[in-house]
Formats: sequence, C-alpha cells, structure tokens
Amino acid sequence: MENITDDMIQNLSPWNDGIKPGDITKTVKESACEQAYQVSPRYLNAAGRLFGGDLLSWIDLTGALAAKRHCNMPVSTVAIDNIHFAKPLHLGDIAILISNVTHVGNSTMEVRVNSYVEDLATGHRSLVNTAYLVYVALKDEKPSRVPRLIPETDIEKREWFAGEKRNEIRKSRRKEGI
Repeated sequence: MENITDDMIQNLSPWNDGIKPGDITKTVKESACEQAYQVSPRYLNAAGRLFGGDLLSWIDLTGALAAKRHCNMPVSTVAIDNIHFAKPLHLGDIAILISNVTHVGNSTMEVRVNSYVEDLATGHRSLVNTAYLVYVALKDEKPSRVPRLIPETDIEKREWFAGEKRNEIRKSRRKEGI
C-alpha cells in the first residue's frame, strides 16, 4: 500500500467516484458526536481504574451514534480495530468520547472514536484511546446503502485514504481467517 501524500490529498477525490444519481451526501461534521461519562465506583476494576470493557462499551455506543446520524437508520457493529489504552481513568475522572465517520462503503461506515480524560480544573483533554469501528446500516434487518461521505478538510481527506487502507487490511484478514 502506498503512503498518503499531499498530492493525493490535493488532487484525488475517490469519495466522489461512488456517488450514484439520487444518492444522499453528508459531510463528516454532520454526524460528529461527543459524549461525556463520569467514572463512578461501579465502573472500577480491582486496580481502581476504569474497567476496559466499560470503556469499550462507551466507545461502541458513541461510535454507533455517529453512524446512525450519518445513515439515519439502525446500525450493527461489524468490527473494532486497534484498542490500546494509553492512559488509565480513575474514580471521578470525566471521560470524553468524540466520534465521526471517516469512510463509507456501500452499506458500511468506518467511525473513529477518540477517548479522552478531561481535567476539570483546566479543561485540558489527554488522549486515552483511539479506536476505529465498522458499522453496517440496517433497513428491515438487511444491509442498506448509506449516504456518501464528503470529506472537506485535509485531515478528513487523509482519514478517508487511511480508511481505504484499513478496509483493505480488514478484507485481507477475513480472507486469511484472522
């Protein structure tokens, strides 16, 4: 796979290639979502930190909200990529999760969810985790075509190209049974 270059960002627009007559288009910001959670005793593990499974649940819920906002129908989680806990959350911490759609297929949407811990005194947010999830849009319990995604900023365009690469990796893993 080739590296994402500035030339690609400035001169290519593969997101336009899949647009068919009658398709709905949406921008990344139209489906962005931000959720806040306070770490209470019920969420702590034996080490006094936020239990990773609860953070995963919050990530999935926040990601699903962005996907639902994008496609305006129910969704189901297909895949979760790359969970790495860079920083723990403790009792009383405020977790902020921000999600947005980064790439779309025919009926699937890739969503990036950034998780932060927010310092209440300063408002500063420290990154805890970045995860990419894939959701499928469901209409009458069957996969349904989703609106086309139009990235507007250079960062959103880079995310699109990176999403293409992640999608190819997922396909390769499925073929290999991983």
